[in-house]
Amino acid sequence: MVLFNKPYDVLSQFTDNSTPARATLADFIPLKEVYPAGRLDRDSEGLLLLTNCGQTQHQLSDPKHKAPKTYWVQVEGEITEQALAQLRAGVVLKDGPTLPAVAERIMPPPLWPRDPPVRYRANIPTSWISLTITEGRNRQVRRMTAAVGFATLRLVRSQIGAWHLNTLQPGEFQVVNL
Repeated sequence: MVLFNKPYDVLSQFTDNSTPARATLADFIPLKEVYPAGRLDRDSEGLLLLTNCGQTQHQLSDPKHKAPKTYWVQVEGEITEQALAQLRAGVVLKDGPTLPAVAERIMPPPLWPRDPPVRYRANIPTSWISLTITEGRNRQVRRMTAAVGFATLRLVRSQIGAWHLNTLQPGEFQVVNL
């Protein structure tokens, strides 16, 4: 199993056919025969797991196994208890209702600076939440925070199941035994 801290603006795949080519996992991980177990959007950061075991990949990425994924989310505005309660109950998105999430307000986590920086507006505060979901829909966390009235500014996955980001810096990976 490979734990990788995916930087912002990097694709969760090893190849890219676009012109100009965008940054991919191949720019950071020199290992052969490992594949991402799930995805992390190009504009999201944090923990991505890679494996050479098809069964492990399936268990981590298949929604029926419901591996919990925890995200640190910076949102625009002061998050309200009402919005957190909505996230905890599950919200209705265009593709149907989400399962209930674990949602709580947190202090800003000890993160690396993002390049480019998150937009800054002196007159609009931001706040951080920890959000744990067991689904993996396309851009789900961003759509959930928007559904409760708070745009996501920065999204960092900190945990998948028992695996944590810990001290991995952007672009770093660690090989661990299962």
